[in-house]
Amino acid sequence: METESEPYVRLTTLRQLHQVMADMNTARSLADTLQTVADGVVNGLGYELACVNLVRPDGDLVVAALAGNSAAEALITGRVGSRASWDRRLSMGESWGDLRFIPHTEGWVLDEDDVPQWYTDGPEPRFEDEWHPSDRLFAPMYTPGAAGAACGELLGVVSVDRPRNGRRPGAWGREALQMYAFQAAIAISNARLRANMQRALVRLEREQQALRASEESFRQAFEYAPSGMAIAEMGGDQHGRILRTNDALCRLLGRPASAMRRYSFSDLVHPEDIGTLLRTSAEGGRAELRLGRRDGTYLWVSLRNSVVADAADGPRFLLTHVEDIEDRKRRELQLAHRASHDALTGLPNSAELRSRLSARICQRPQALLAGAAPDSMNAAFGEQGDFREFGAAQHAALPERQGPPHPSFDEYEAGGHAFDFHAAGGPYDAFDHHVHAVAPEDERDDGTKGLAVLFCDLDGFKSINDRFGHNAGDAVLIEVARRLGGAVRDGDTVARLGGDEFVVLADGLGRADAQDLAVRLRNEIIQPIRLDGRAMRVGASFGIGWAHCGMTADEVLKSADERMYVEKRSRPRQHRRAG
Repeated sequence: METESEPYVRLTTLRQLHQVMADMNTARSLADTLQTVADGVVNGLGYELACVNLVRPDGDLVVAALAGNSAAEALITGRVGSRASWDRRLSMGESWGDLRFIPHTEGWVLDEDDVPQWYTDGPEPRFEDEWHPSDRLFAPMYTPGAAGAACGELLGVVSVDRPRNGRRPGAWGREALQMYAFQAAIAISNARLRANMQRALVRLEREQQALRASEESFRQAFEYAPSGMAIAEMGGDQHGRILRTNDALCRLLGRPASAMRRYSFSDLVHPEDIGTLLRTSAEGGRAELRLGRRDGTYLWVSLRNSVVADAADGPRFLLTHVEDIEDRKRRELQLAHRASHDALTGLPNSAELRSRLSARICQRPQALLAGAAPDSMNAAFGEQGDFREFGAAQHAALPERQGPPHPSFDEYEAGGHAFDFHAAGGPYDAFDHHVHAVAPEDERDDGTKGLAVLFCDLDGFKSINDRFGHNAGDAVLIEVARRLGGAVRDGDTVARLGGDEFVVLADGLGRADAQDLAVRLRNEIIQPIRLDGRAMRVGASFGIGWAHCGMTADEVLKSADERMYVEKRSRPRQHRRAG
């Protein structure tokens, strides 16, 4: 009878095992899966109590689920046993395949460890295979391998107590529990994977929501910014090409967004500012430059670039902030103009005149430009000391350069060379960055062209101030300034030193050219000036000086001023004014 019922028992157990395994793999969460594992041991395998101990990240095991005894569940669920205590339990007792059975005769040594456990009451066993209340049976669960076998990493332990038939499980019961533990490990691993995936999906969704919120915030900040903004491509053949602009930039430049995408910033910037743009685009940072408007005018803007970098591919885009600074630039230019120009006539003032004159001449002696030898240069220096000492000091002060070293004075003298420092790259290289100003040597016109300085003093101007007042005098000065400016070439400078004194700088003139210019300017000035219905006339005396390297600006002006007074005194008083 026993043998006839065994196949039926096994079939029933298989059906129950199949059902609990299906329940394990359809649980909705890790917690549900763990409870389903514990319930399956009780409902499917016929044990009165089952406990699932799960390995934590720190290696200890926590009671994660319990089935079959509500009092025991309330007592030990959530409690933790150390990994060392569990390793001792799994290394002692009888080995039933992967299962570990510790009979009551050995279990007393476990009473003092920290593994959470329960105690059941019952009579002493009467038969050899009868279950004792202190017997222990553990089913370790290991992570499944690639081929379905255990990898050896402990995932958890299923503890069971007292089969319902009161007997220790036989071969079939042990096999069923071992198989169930293996499937439970797969179900727990899958549940963990699903939980991790769900957490990852939730985290990804939150990150995407944060990214969308950030993109929306950026879009609104970009689109509705009160100042201009643009995104431009960085690097490659399309470097600087505008990808996107906001309404403020389109309004600022008077161009629609669709048209802006056809340009790069290099197409819009003023030609004089292209170098500034390229440096700013390559390095990021800030620059002030001019951008072209649709009507052909240029607008001063402050352009600030930020490089948007990609961790894998390097710099990719430029985020450009464009701010209108036209008003500020206009005020700056006005202030600079006021500082360098005469308030009454608008001509360059004395400081600006000296600045322009100093920019054309250096401290290289005139005698040196004529090719004099070193020994003859001491006379040109006078009280300044020995020319050789000066040249040696200048040579030592020069920065280090590539190629052959600067020749010494002794090398030039010993070799019998002409003293041409410009050609030799000698000590006066510091003076050779510009075209040296030279002057005609004597009164005859030898064809030398130089920088003429015409010092003009008005004749008869004081009488106009005395007779008609300072307003009339100011009007005369304004008209004289206008006539002088209209009679010179583009590139020449007309400046007002102060009072009724004017200076004209005219480059590239010979002596005869300079004298002709003085006559022409005087003829312009002596023409009648009409003011409030009356005609007024002033005369002009001109002194012509020449600027050359080795002089200072004050020396040049003093020379022209002295010649002007010589010219003024040489004319009779009655001829100094035209009327």
